[in-house]
Amino acid sequence: MINNFTILGLLTFFIGNQAFCQPGLGGPLNVGHNFRIHPGQVSQTEVFIVQSPLDKNLLFSSCNTLNFIPFFVSEGVFSSVDGGLSWQGNDTCTGDPIEFHGGDPGITIDKNGTFILTRLGRPPFNGLYSHYSTDNGQTWSTQRTVSTDDLERATLATDALSPDLYYGRTYAVWIKFANPFPLMFSFTDDGSGSWSVPVPVNNPSRRSAGGDIVVGRGGVLYTTWAGVTEVSPFKEILVGFAVSNNGGQNWNVTEDAFPVNGINGILPGKANIRVNGLPCIDTDTTNGPHSGWIYILTGQKDLAPAGNDPDIILNRSTDGGSTWSPGIRVNQDPLNNGKTQYFPSVHVDKFGAVNVIFYDDRNTTNDSSGVFLARSVDGGDTWKEYEISDHNFKPVPIGGLGQGYQGDNIDLTSTDKKVIPVWMDNSTGIYQIWTVPVDFSVFYGTGENNAQPDNMLGPVYPNPSGEIVQCELQVRKEGHITLEIFDISGMRVGIILDKKKLPGTYKIVFNLDNIGKGNLLTNGIYFLRLTADDVSEIRRIVLLR
Repeated sequence: MINNFTILGLLTFFIGNQAFCQPGLGGPLNVGHNFRIHPGQVSQTEVFIVQSPLDKNLLFSSCNTLNFIPFFVSEGVFSSVDGGLSWQGNDTCTGDPIEFHGGDPGITIDKNGTFILTRLGRPPFNGLYSHYSTDNGQTWSTQRTVSTDDLERATLATDALSPDLYYGRTYAVWIKFANPFPLMFSFTDDGSGSWSVPVPVNNPSRRSAGGDIVVGRGGVLYTTWAGVTEVSPFKEILVGFAVSNNGGQNWNVTEDAFPVNGINGILPGKANIRVNGLPCIDTDTTNGPHSGWIYILTGQKDLAPAGNDPDIILNRSTDGGSTWSPGIRVNQDPLNNGKTQYFPSVHVDKFGAVNVIFYDDRNTTNDSSGVFLARSVDGGDTWKEYEISDHNFKPVPIGGLGQGYQGDNIDLTSTDKKVIPVWMDNSTGIYQIWTVPVDFSVFYGTGENNAQPDNMLGPVYPNPSGEIVQCELQVRKEGHITLEIFDISGMRVGIILDKKKLPGTYKIVFNLDNIGKGNLLTNGIYFLRLTADDVSEIRRIVLLR
């Protein structure tokens, strides 16, 4: 039994630590210095990163690699076997024919650990081609033809989640540059040895742009793209979405899932670099409370909840894409403050937390940028933000590659212990891939080698409460969880939860009037106690009807 002295002490602990779970800026992270994953003498732009489904510490990153004198274009191929701490690789994908590579990589690692890369070709090899590597990117196959159409960069996803009908299949989507500018689709069942005949996913009434794909639980495919205006700069005005339950044989297509007002164009304050508001997508494949939720991110302005400067906006679906939430503003700086956020990428980690990386200039001048990470543990309702770059840089276009080109995206993934972001930064005088692995424990203010957060139990709300009470539970390792309610005297008045729980984020909702063993609780102060292994936490609840 808890005596009054213990209750008073726990109440003091609670008040002192309550700010931990509040949304907003988390401040600088103690994550060490940023570093380049492969310092070189050629430009590295449009950076991507994926994790192996076999070895959680095996990472594959790629980018456009560019040089003008002498002329050179290829795809950087880099790998890490220690969770992003050290990297090996090459600024040239060595798959023949090397001299006809056109950049714009799409990457994945399949269920067998095979690295798969798609890229554009140069004349006479116009179209989309693939290579594969069975030795972590050290050597690459000759090119395989995916499509000979004029097209945009492809995005890849592989089914490595569970032994379903299409387990092991790798998928590619891209936009075809011919009327009606559809999203195209192809797949490989043999590790990129051969590809299916490309087919359109949609038959749009307005041209499509972008294109992203992710594999959900049970092998369900989700893909997204932007619908754009008919004239340059082809501004994003809607987001399309499609779902397939049979490996891409048939698609349920929604051309106008929700409206957007994309930022496609240039940023005058940043040397007229080119930016876009194209959608990116991920889904929660954990066993947590948000399992199956789908998240789509865009860069928008002048459409609520975005302000009159570029903001990062999330829309989510909790029903497999049938309906979508209103937009949620991810960046938490003041609205309409003249600051610019752009190039978001989204990743759901093993805990079901939604992680978003983006460029942000709120802590520097408008001609410069830093890199921020936003993280939500409640499905996107609230966010904490952290500046992960330890220096800023001044974006400038790379001449000779179209108006304002500096690359069009950045990316992130995670291991079992860390979030691994990658971005391009020209602070050395040339664009290079930068990173800084972020240990999960950093988000919870714990020691570097301990992934267990100080707080498993989030704040109780509303508080004061009428009858219905909610809180978030962060389970970091499988174990028995007990949630109990005590009154001010230390007498237990009810049990909310008493069972084994898998790792994940859980939303706990209960009615105070249904826990008092048939006796209606009176107004006053109560305490919610969490017990999990050697962890014990207390939250104060004020009942006020």
